[in-house]
Amino acid sequence: MSETDRVKPWAAALGRIPSGMFIITVRHGDDETGMLASWVQQCSFDPPQVSIAVRHGRWLAGWLTEGAALVVNILDDTQTDMIVHFGRGFAPGEAAFNELEVERSESNTAVLSDALAFLECRVQSSVSAGDHDLCIARVVGGRVLNEGHSMVHIRKSGLHY
Repeated sequence: MSETDRVKPWAAALGRIPSGMFIITVRHGDDETGMLASWVQQCSFDPPQVSIAVRHGRWLAGWLTEGAALVVNILDDTQTDMIVHFGRGFAPGEAAFNELEVERSESNTAVLSDALAFLECRVQSSVSAGDHDLCIARVVGGRVLNEGHSMVHIRKSGLHY
């Protein structure tokens, strides 16, 4: 247990809120990239929407403007290779999909062929939420690609990834 967790005993309880592991893919003109995300959650039935938390300072946040297309690739619990590949992040202009099999969504955004499932979305709004930006995106398509179980992530502390 870290010193911060001893001072804030609720931090361990906060970390026990389960989340999934996802790869968010985005296209901006001719450029495209992907980002590892763990804070993605359905937030509305009608219309169907998801929330995506993006840490302040991530250059990708500049692409998540109202109307922008994105894909939420839902990882299978065996896809640790995807966490390694996308976890380091990519610089602007750096190829994110080398050696990965991808399909294209209706908006021409990358869909990881090996993902468990994907959701194609359009950004509806964004708001600053502490040290993250919270993006609300409407689900406009998607499907299950493979059989398996969604990857679940539980942290030791709710104060860091």
